[in-house]
This record gives sequence, C-alpha cells and structure tokens, in this order.
Amino acid sequence: MLQKLKKIDYIIVAVLIALMVISILSIYSVTNGRPIYDGYHIRMMKYYGVSFVAFIALMLIDYRLLIKYAWVFYLGGLALLGVVSLIGKTKNGAEGWLNIGGLSLQPAELFKLCLIVFLASVLVRINKNKLSFWSNIVPISILAFIPFVIVISQNDLGNSLSYVIILFGLLWIGNIKFSHALIGLVIMIGALIGGIQGYIHYHDEIKVTLESINKDHWIERLDPWLVPEKATAKARYHTDNAKLAIASGGMSGEGYMKGTSIQSERVPVAYTDSIFVQIAEEFGFVGASVLLLLYFVMIHRMILISLECRDRAGPYLIVGVVAMMLYQIFENIGAFIGIMPLTGITLPFISYGGTSLLINMASIGIVMSVRIHGQDVQEEMVVQPLSYPRVSKQRS
Repeated sequence: MLQKLKKIDYIIVAVLIALMVISILSIYSVTNGRPIYDGYHIRMMKYYGVSFVAFIALMLIDYRLLIKYAWVFYLGGLALLGVVSLIGKTKNGAEGWLNIGGLSLQPAELFKLCLIVFLASVLVRINKNKLSFWSNIVPISILAFIPFVIVISQNDLGNSLSYVIILFGLLWIGNIKFSHALIGLVIMIGALIGGIQGYIHYHDEIKVTLESINKDHWIERLDPWLVPEKATAKARYHTDNAKLAIASGGMSGEGYMKGTSIQSERVPVAYTDSIFVQIAEEFGFVGASVLLLLYFVMIHRMILISLECRDRAGPYLIVGVVAMMLYQIFENIGAFIGIMPLTGITLPFISYGGTSLLINMASIGIVMSVRIHGQDVQEEMVVQPLSYPRVSKQRS
C-alpha cells in the first residue's frame, strides 16, 4: 500500500483540491440566501467526499481488471440507458434522469466512463499497427453510435456528442490510418458546415419539422447560436445575460458575491451549467484564466502519465478521459461566449451535481491507477489480443 501511495501524482491531487475549493465557494456565492438553493454548497461538499472515496478506490484497483470486464460495463450501461428511455424523468429539457432512493442519477453521464473502458478494451484486443476500415473502424463506430442514438433521442445533446468525441480520440490513438483520418475529418467538417448552412437557410421548415416531433428543446438550443435574430426572447435570455455578465467582469471582476447579474439571478442555473459565468463575472479574466490553467495542468499531467505507461491499455484509457474532459470544458465555456451551442453540459469538478462529479473523479481515479500500476505489467491480467491460427507451410 505504501509503495502505491508513493506513486500518486500529487500535482493532480492538488489540482483536484483547488477545483473543489473553487466549486464550493462559487456555489455558495450563487445560492446563499436563496431558500430554494440554500445549503447546496454543503451538499457539494458531501458529493466531493463520496467522489474522493470513488477516486481512491479506483486508484488502488488495477485498471487492467476494468479492461478485462469492460463488456459488462458496456452492456450494463446500455441497459441503464434503456431503462431511462422507459421510465426516465425530465430535467431542463433532457429525459435522462432516474430517481433512485431520493437521489437523481443521470446514466448518460455514467455511460461516458463505460464507453471509454469498453473502447479501450476493444482496441487492446485488436492489437494492430494500423486499424483497418471495415473490420475495425466500422464495428467500433457502431458500438459507440448505439448509445449516441439512445441518448440523443432523450434530448441530451451534450452527453451524446461526448460519445463521438471519445470515439474520435480513441480511434486516433488506436493508430487509425492517416488517409482514413483525413477522409473522416473532411466528411465531418463538410457535414458540420452543411448542417449549419442548411439550418440557417431552411430554418422555418426545420423548425416546423422539429416542433412536429416534440423537439422544441433543440430549437431553443440552436437558434441563439446560429440564427440569433430569429430566436425568441426566451431562447436568447440565457446566453445573452451570460455574455453580459462575463463582459462586466472585466480584468479582475466585480468581487466575490458582488456579481450584478449573478446575484440578481439574471443568469439561469448559475450553480450548475452556468457556474463559469459566476467565476468570470466575480473574478474577471484573471479568475477565468486561473481556472483554465488548473485544467491545463491536470490534462498535461495525465498525458505525461500515458507516455510513461508500459502497457497498451493505459494510454487508451487516459486519452479517452482527456477527450471527455476537453470536450466538456470547451463546450461549457464556449456556449457562454457564443462559439458553441448551449447543450447543458456541466463544467468538470466545478458545476453542482453528484453524478457528473462522481464520474469525473472516478475517471481521474482510473488515470491514477494507470500511474500506479502501469509500470508493473502482470501477464496474467493483460488481455490477450485477438489472434488467428497460423497455417504452416511444409516444404515439399
């Protein structure tokens, strides 16, 4: 046990503690004195306590055990997503919540970690220098797009897109051919540009179609981003006030618990999705930069751990976690400065929420497990790659 503790990356631990302090102080700032939300910072402390237990538990478990039983996590995660589709509750437009014993669980968040572990295990088993298109890339993509379709049907655009980002990140480190990557990138960019232009030019027709299939929530997300002049005042309210709050923060901010927009509650859900707005308004550019620097240090340390790992599974897991984190950070912050649509994705380690925090802390726990166990490859625990019997040729 002592030898394992010596291998811990204490810089990452220090960053986690710093993010915890920022989170609790930020949540206190936007909820203090409001009867409905009063005490949420205490709840967040409890969530952090449980999440640190999960972090330590996964840190001590050899990550190769997760790889070995990855298909169990994948199938179990799919089952949970299916249950949500049948009896899930709706929050903020997304039909992705389960109430279990008085607690709200979001399986779509949980499945991100299941997908990372599962795709990493698939790539370990393939064990190829270059991934072939039809026998490797296509089946792997199908496995990732099954949960994507389920979650996007639940109006959870943010988490469904995270599955795609995780897939791309793992295919890249899985040694996809450059030609395949280039073709995929061109197709993706072309589809994105075509979709944006199509939405702008055929907005009214698309709006009618989305309304007919009860996807009004999508219109409220996309209109303020792509066609703000056609967006309703209700749809623009969130992002418009968020931009004003961030701009009013200036260089050093208006001061802790003195943010005009935040304290007047003009920015909705400031304790969860919009927590970055509170930091930017009350601590300004300097405070936002410190937060981004902490994220940078964490991601940099994770990449270094992946480079030091002697096992193939470790880097796959870490790249999946890095891809997930980068997407969440970029999407959350980008939505409030106008470069991304508002999808309701949380800001890692900062936003209020038990499920999101638990999954993010568990992910870092797996990264730390790679740090601790990645130098000691035990043959009995390594998943053997898929192989085919060789037919020897006898000389005549």
